Parts: sequence; C-alpha cells; structure tokens
Amino acid sequence: MKEFTVLLPCLNEADSLAFVIGEAAAEIARLGLDAEILVSDNGSTDGSPEIAAAAGARIVHAEPRGYGAALLCGIAAAEGKYVIMGDADGSYDFSDLAPFTENLRAGYALVMGNRFRGGIEPGAMPLLHRLGVPALSWLARLRCGAPVGDFHCGLRGFDRERALSLGLQCTGMEFATEIITAFAKSGAKITEVPTKLRRDRRGGKRSHLRTFRDGWRHLKFIMGMK
Repeated sequence: MKEFTVLLPCLNEADSLAFVIGEAAAEIARLGLDAEILVSDNGSTDGSPEIAAAAGARIVHAEPRGYGAALLCGIAAAEGKYVIMGDADGSYDFSDLAPFTENLRAGYALVMGNRFRGGIEPGAMPLLHRLGVPALSWLARLRCGAPVGDFHCGLRGFDRERALSLGLQCTGMEFATEIITAFAKSGAKITEVPTKLRRDRRGGKRSHLRTFRDGWRHLKFIMGMK
C-alpha cells in the first residue's frame, strides 16, 4: 500500500508519456512521497505501454474505451490512499504536486486544479474552451453546489476509498464532471488550487477531446442531475 498514486490515463501518448512520467517521478522524489506512477492504458497502438514500463511506471490495461473508463480502471487498480490524476499529454505540470498532497493530507476528499487561476500558456486552450469551460462550470456549480471554478481541469487529487464508494460510472469525458458532483453530493470537503496549463507534447496530433461532442455530453449530464 502506498500513500499516493499518480494516475495517468493513456491512449497513444508515445510522444509525451516518458516526459510526463519523468516529471512526476522527479516530483515524487523531491517531496519524498511514498508513491507509485500508474498508467491506465486504453488500447494504445503506438507502444505507449512499453514506453511507460521502461520509464518505471506500473501499467494496467483498461478494456472499455473512453476517458472515464480508463480512470475507473486506474482508480480500482491504484495502490495509493490518495490518487492524483492528470493527462499524459504533457499539458499539466507534475512538477508542483505539493498543493495537492498537502490538502489531501489536511482532510480534503477532493482537490481540484484550476487553470484559470494558475495560468494558461498561449495556444494551450482553444477560444471555444476558454468560453465554454467557465459556462459549463458555472452551470454545474449551480446544480450541485461544489466550490469549483474549473470542472474540466484534468489535474486533480482525491481520496481513493471515498471515490470508490460514490458509484461512479461515466465512461466518457463527462466523468470529469461526474466525480466532482458525486463528491459534492456526498458532503465531502472540496478545495481548489491554481494549476498551470501548458501546450501539450503530442506533436501536433489531434486532441482526444471533441469540443462539441464532449461539451454536449457534459451538458447532458449536468442537466440530468437530480
């Protein structure tokens, strides 16, 4: 059993994966954490699992496809008391995990990153996302009361056992909203910390995020909340 698991959902991230694992490993060493790095691979065909293993990460294979499916598989397989998850494309800064570890240890069940407070590198977020994310976050906050300004930030930490008890089931991108609303409705302590967003290291490959499709899935989930 570890104190922390750094969880990376992965689908064909060969261009960035070694960098992200190396950055996370350096931060784990700097902070002296009892932690593992776990890659939840979602069917990569570009050698990502082999790259992850060579970089020192543990691998789990998520059979169902989808962002949420990869995370659900990773959370179930994690050995850490706390899970800190983030994208494997290099867009999030894993060299500053202290705000997450400190708040988790202080008793917060969910610690969210906020890119609008931490800074967004030029070209890192399309204009439609700069407009849509705050709007969807406002609506979700109105519906569930979570003190979160950036519902779609991919860098976040949480208590693993609490997460497993929430009955999470979304397999797509809307998982990002589901986990926050579930924690909020459970009465869990939630806080938010500034997080930087960088240009990704995917070498110009198309993002896994589809603006209109995934935005609609988030909106449909939010409006369907009870």
